[in-house]
Amino acid sequence: MSHNTEQPTKNSSEVIIDQFLDAIWMERGLSVNTLGAYRADLVSLRKWLAKRDTSLIYATRSDLLAFIAWRTEEGAKPRSTARQLSSFRRFYRYLLREAQIQQDPTAKIEMPRIGRSLPQSLTEAEVEALLDAPNVKDPLGHRDRTMFEVLYATGLRVSELINLKQSEINLNQGVARIVGKGDRERLIPLGQESQRWLRDFISGARAEILLERQTDYLFPTRRGDRMTRQAFCHIIKRYSKLANIKSKMSPHTLRHAFATHLLNNGADLRVVQMLLGHSDLSTTQIYTHVARARMKELHGQHHPRG
Repeated sequence: MSHNTEQPTKNSSEVIIDQFLDAIWMERGLSVNTLGAYRADLVSLRKWLAKRDTSLIYATRSDLLAFIAWRTEEGAKPRSTARQLSSFRRFYRYLLREAQIQQDPTAKIEMPRIGRSLPQSLTEAEVEALLDAPNVKDPLGHRDRTMFEVLYATGLRVSELINLKQSEINLNQGVARIVGKGDRERLIPLGQESQRWLRDFISGARAEILLERQTDYLFPTRRGDRMTRQAFCHIIKRYSKLANIKSKMSPHTLRHAFATHLLNNGADLRVVQMLLGHSDLSTTQIYTHVARARMKELHGQHHPRG
């Protein structure tokens, strides 16, 4: 395989990756996690290409196909391969647009076919058990219960929940102002139950957790810091065990339950899309499959000829 002999050094490949990430961050306002995933994918490809004396900027379609084949032999799942290929597509389209390459090596590579997995959800009884699990007499337990109530009432992403500031909720109007992916803003109704828990938490347990410390983050830790994703993930798993919930549990599970239970109770799909902050309706449509599956299950259980 012949390649241009004047190839950039390894350092220049890293510079190109940095420039690409800066550009897409400026254009689309992507999250730190998404940018980190792009970087990991491109670094993985860069290292593999380096062993073949090729750099990112001179990679060909056959190079990328060989990389995908190698990843598959190493046990990569189709979903993982599709995500990496998506990263490479965006990267090479950026290089093409910047006139750093003349052909996009990903142009004629097909995405692997992957079945869309249904999101894990909870029954309404399981949600009630989870909400009842924290000891609300303890300030941290009161905080955790309030976080669960807000998450189930609003369907927020975990990053949106832990970054929520006291100034972004309006209890007089009963809404939260959320800045989500791509810096898109949306107003979400809080519901009477979560408003009640928020009022109690703000007037009591929150001050007990903070003592003399100050922060605008609504749900602080004992140190007065913003909670991390990992910490909240640990909290929700701990309470799901206490609630004896057998389903695999993550912070996203309550977001799924929010969407599924709304649809089960007759909510319009476009309203759910708006509440979840999905830019594309097709992302929200996966929940209709969950709702249909639940309806079939209930029909089978309760209809005399089910």
